[in-house]
Formats: sequence, structure tokens, C-alpha cells
Amino acid sequence: MTFNLPNPNWKSQTLLILILTSLVQLSAAYITNVITVLLPDISNDLNIPLNLLNWISLIFLMSIISVGIPLNRCIKQWGVKRCIKFSIFGLMIGLILFSISPIIGFLLIFRIMQGVTIAVMCISIYMIIILGIPDEHIGKTLGIVGACGYIGTMIAPSIAGFISYYLSWRYAFLIIVPILVFELILIYLIKDEWSTDKKALDIKGSLTYGIGMVLFMYGFTILNTQLGIVLTILGILILIIFGLIELRREYPVFNINFFKNHKFLSANFASLCAYLATYAVTTILNYHLQYIKGFDSQTAGLILLVAPLCQVVLAPIAGRLSDKYVPQILAAMGMALGTISLFLFSSLNGQTPLEFLIISMIIYGVGFGLFSPPNTNVIMGSVPPKDTSVASAAVATMRTVGQAMSMGILTLVFAFVMGDVPIIQQYYPLLIQSCQITCIICVVLCI
Repeated sequence: MTFNLPNPNWKSQTLLILILTSLVQLSAAYITNVITVLLPDISNDLNIPLNLLNWISLIFLMSIISVGIPLNRCIKQWGVKRCIKFSIFGLMIGLILFSISPIIGFLLIFRIMQGVTIAVMCISIYMIIILGIPDEHIGKTLGIVGACGYIGTMIAPSIAGFISYYLSWRYAFLIIVPILVFELILIYLIKDEWSTDKKALDIKGSLTYGIGMVLFMYGFTILNTQLGIVLTILGILILIIFGLIELRREYPVFNINFFKNHKFLSANFASLCAYLATYAVTTILNYHLQYIKGFDSQTAGLILLVAPLCQVVLAPIAGRLSDKYVPQILAAMGMALGTISLFLFSSLNGQTPLEFLIISMIIYGVGFGLFSPPNTNVIMGSVPPKDTSVASAAVATMRTVGQAMSMGILTLVFAFVMGDVPIIQQYYPLLIQSCQITCIICVVLCI
């Protein structure tokens, strides 16, 4: 294995890498979270039915999940900087074409394009951090980059809603393009490139993984139907076959033996559970504030900023602390606080004071702001430098699988408890019950 050594003047290169990875993380978080608030306007503009509208969100997550693991091998061979450069350029094209699409078919195609390019970007930035940042600054860098991800998540709904209201939903995607152009400029300013010796691509393993993951994830989102059960089981069986194929490969697309590494396995599983437990929480709190408490969308949006603000503040601090102290302990402390907050959320009802909710959200924000950077540091630090692409792919995949399954759990609970009834005051008790059950499931996942 051969790597280019970092530039001797690492301080200037480190700053460029820090700015680049932070902006890439912010861009990816913005594009991932911007779609939810825009779906009603897209539906009204293009006359898209609800069953097709949901695919705009679902197909994006599924595209990230299905290519995340196979792409780590390609990135290692073709060069990290080169791959992130082409992915940023591809994302710009995908956003522009999406914003001018006249029909649902084009929207889905260009949303897939966005998902694939973001998968490359998210894998590449962690590889750049590990390979291009001095060891003593990795935790701090991960904290800052994580905070930028929270910022992107936080600002996406408010900015998109404002732009869509006064202009059009189409401009909400174009606003991120200038930032992507600046990221391309930063890429050209970074002198180093990181790549490994070329090996044969595992085509069979990659296709098996992609098919199995797509079937599993789609089946999980409709698990309340007979088709969903069949697809979920079929997806699991194909993923088992994928594991057997990889054990026999000289150069597997994903080395299953990495899971024999206790730190790598436990930190990845913790990451999966954390996103499973947290991604649907914003939706739950939004329902509580707008339906149960009767706040308008603007007021609810302002209240929902409490948790991301805490995460933004805590993530850089947690990253710096993970350079000095055992990161597993910090991550466990963060998860403990997150568990407490979710337990408090499970008691929300029509009589719950707003102060109680805000305090719970602060605990939630502090907890998961403290959890993410140290846990990522554990994952990235548990493999040798030559295998950072595998760790990066694992981080991105666990995050996206957790997000998709979190919304799947919420959808399933709503389907079983509420069925097809509309969300009107008559059925608010069922809405409260659905949210409480989902939070209890999330508490179990955190524990």
C-alpha cells in the first residue's frame, strides 16, 4: 500500500481540509433535510399523488445506502480528492436538473443522482480527515465537521420554507450551488492526493449488497403489509449471501472480518442505534407542537431549533475532548443523556408544559452532540490508515440506514395505532399514543 505523505506545511493544508470537509458536511446535511418541508409545494406544483411523493425522499436514502459500501473500494483506487471533486460537480448538475424537472420521473432520477454523489462526498470527507489531518487534531476536526452537519440540518427547513414561500421550491435547491462551487475551488487548492494500490473490483459482492440492501430497506418501510414482510426477509437472505461471498473473496468490497474488531463493531452498532433512535424525533416533536399544542409552523420551527443549537455547541467540544480522553466513555455519556431525553419525550401529552419540553430538548441536544464526534473517532481510529475508506463507508452507511429505519419505525407505529384516519382533533389521543410508543422503542435502542 502506498500513500502520499501530507504536505510538510501541514498547517495551511489542514485549514483547507477543515474548511472543505466542514462545508461538504453542511451541504450534505442541507440537501438531505431540505426535501421534507418542500414536498407539499412540489406536490401542488406538479400535481404528484402522495404515494409517489414519498418516493422522492425514500429513493434518495436508498440510493445512498445501496452504493455506500461498494463505493469505498472505488474511492481508494481512484483517489480521494479526485472522487470528491467529481462528486461535487455531479451534485451540482443533479441539483440544477432537479430544480427544472417538469415531471416526477425526472425528479426521481436526479434525486438518485444526488444520493449517489452525496454518498461519495460523505465517505471521502472522513478519509481526508484521517489521512490529511495530524493525529492530535483529528478529534477536534471531527467535532467541527459534525457541528457543521448539525447546522445544515438546523437551517435546511427554515431556509427552504422561506425561499419556497416567497419564490419557489426550485430555488431552495439552487441556493446551495455557490457553496459547492467554493468547495471545488478548495479541492484544487489542496495539493495532496490519497489513494492505494489498485485491486480488482468486487462486482458480484457490490451487486449483491446493493440489491439486498434496497429490498430490505424498502420492505422495512412497508413492513405492515404482506409484501413488506416478504421483501424484508428476502433482503436479509441476500445480505447473508453477500457476507458469505465476501468471506471467500481475496479483495472483498467490504471485509467482514472487520466486525471481529470489538471497537469497530460496537461503535458502528451504537451509531446505527443512535440514528435509529433520533432521526424520527424531530417529526414527533413537530407533530406535538403543531397538532397537540396548536403552534403555527413558524413558532414550532423556532422551538425545534433548541436541540440542534445544543448539538452545534457541544459537537466541537466533544471532538476536542475525544483527543484527550477515552472517546468511548464520552460517547456513552452522550448516549445516556439521549436516553433520558427520549424517556422524557415518551411522557408528552396535551397537558405537558412547554418548559418541560424545552428542558427535554436541551438534554437531547447535549446528549447527542456529545455522542457523535467521539463515536466517529472510535470508528475511524479502530482501523489502520490503509482501511479508512472502509470505516468511512461504514459511518455513512450506518447513519443513512439508521435514518431510513427510524422513519420506517415511525411509519409502522402510526400504521398500527392510527391506521388511515386523518390527523384531526378527534384522533389526537391516537397521535399522542403513537408518538409515545415510538419514543419508548427509541429508549430501548439507546440502552
